[in-house]
Amino acid sequence: MTLSLTAAGLTTAPALQAQDNPYERGPNPTVASIEAATGPFAVERTTVPASVSGFGGGTIYYPTSTSEGTFGAVAIAPGFTESQSATSWYGPRLASQGFVVFTIDTNGIFDFPDDRGRQLLAALNHLVRSSPVRDRVDPDRLGVMGHSMGGGGALSAANSTPALQAAIPLTGWHTTTNWAGLQVPTLVIGAENDFIASVSGHSEPFYESMPPTLDKGYLELAGASHFAPNSSNTTIAKYSISWLKRFIDNDTRYEQFLCPAPDDRTISEYRDTCPHSG
Repeated sequence: MTLSLTAAGLTTAPALQAQDNPYERGPNPTVASIEAATGPFAVERTTVPASVSGFGGGTIYYPTSTSEGTFGAVAIAPGFTESQSATSWYGPRLASQGFVVFTIDTNGIFDFPDDRGRQLLAALNHLVRSSPVRDRVDPDRLGVMGHSMGGGGALSAANSTPALQAAIPLTGWHTTTNWAGLQVPTLVIGAENDFIASVSGHSEPFYESMPPTLDKGYLELAGASHFAPNSSNTTIAKYSISWLKRFIDNDTRYEQFLCPAPDDRTISEYRDTCPHSG
């Protein structure tokens, strides 16, 4: 299924000033709050069967509160031969910070990145049009994430759908290394000791090829392997939360954690285009 911008309601939201931003969700953030295993929102989950069209089913995690209005959403794809269980920890972690999170299975465990990108878009389509939590989702505030080939899928989805608000490839793998046409704010997360999708062959050229005018970041996990994103990781969580908040919610309260470059011993390298324009 191809994501229909008209049908799904995806449009480019105007930039808002922090003082009149209606998309802020939750209390003022602190380092402790973005590092916490659980955020301020209680979370529930619902299962989407594999019989749905366009992707292989999955699990939706969502805040139970409706008092603050709708939430931005992110779909997350696993890597080559993986199932959604490899990325399941992101569900409650991100949803408790004020997002609807959809961890998906792919149609086939051997699907390549571009297929995974199309499936991420199909999952977002399902989320905003057919899912039982569609009334909780703002269809104008959507993002994509993914691990390994799922990370390559996130890049592919963002490249084909500039109305998305954020993308985060996690130790991403893709044969395409030139993303000069990308228009979606993207945080590339690589791993220093990744021998499957080495940073020199994947994450670094991904980042460097993106337009210099794009809001983008490159975070390299110190001493980490390709599979670091598959288990609970405070560094990945805190900066992913900050990136999604900053660009899906346009919540400038989180800019402080991204700009200037963080001084964090768990990061071997960090590059950015601060200050952010979005």
